[in-house]
Amino acid sequence: MPKLYRVGPYIIYFWSNENEPLEPIHVHIAEGTASSNATKIWITSTGKGLLCNNMSEIPERVLRKLMRFVEANSREIEESWIEHFGEIRYFC
Repeated sequence: MPKLYRVGPYIIYFWSNENEPLEPIHVHIAEGTASSNATKIWITSTGKGLLCNNMSEIPERVLRKLMRFVEANSREIEESWIEHFGEIRYFC
């Protein structure tokens, strides 16, 4: 799973096994170690982040900051997604 960023104790990454057909673009966020059941944020076609779930139980204040970070870096995340998965689809 490609790690994209480290923000404090949190890592933002793609999970390499994203099913067939490929899920829409999103990132996972976890504290410390990557997990398939981590917090998941969809990235929309306009670069906004939509919280899918907070399975990592990130405190709300921290989660808001992390979501703003994802949104600020959405274009770079999209480029990395295409490079890794070869295609891109959006949740909305």
